[in-house]
Amino acid sequence: MRHTDIWKAIDALAERHGLSASGLAKRAGLDATAFNKSKRAGADGSPRWLSTESLIKALDAVGTSPEDFAALAEGRLGHTTPLLGFAKAGSDGYFDDAGFPVGDGWEDVRFPGPETETAYALEITGDSMEPVYRHGDRIVVAPGVAVRRGDRVVARTRDGEVLAKVLGRQTERLVELLSLNPAYPPRELVRGDLAWMARIVWASQ
Repeated sequence: MRHTDIWKAIDALAERHGLSASGLAKRAGLDATAFNKSKRAGADGSPRWLSTESLIKALDAVGTSPEDFAALAEGRLGHTTPLLGFAKAGSDGYFDDAGFPVGDGWEDVRFPGPETETAYALEITGDSMEPVYRHGDRIVVAPGVAVRRGDRVVARTRDGEVLAKVLGRQTERLVELLSLNPAYPPRELVRGDLAWMARIVWASQ
């Protein structure tokens, strides 16, 4: 990343949250002039880089991840995608038979990855997906994308159980789902009991 990219990303971050550069600095607990244009170069005109400490304080202040900031700095502003709490994902009315989002109750979240109409996000709750996915993490899944052994997936049974697993062996009759948390044993599901399965393509970790 170039010096100008970093500072443009700071401006974009502030604008996204309805703030000026000074407003973002104050919300982060910094001097109000910390992100001013006058502070972006030294007296001799040499580039003055943003400190890691100031950046992290700014990101924490507006709830933005370093990955999302990197997307801003690289010009990948991202797009919005539907977001649903993981606990709700087991309820009826949120997905069609193929695992695509339908109905009301979805929020929107900005996703810095490649735009696709088929992707949506789920917010992890609880500890059953640790240590890979923790409470509050957001995962983006893409129904319709081919899955293969070793992929991390979200699967929903016809009984409404929603699982974040690693895809194991598959036969004509059975699908093996390996646990992310070692405290939870692997699962074998009869294909007829599996409503749908979608590949995890991104996580906000």
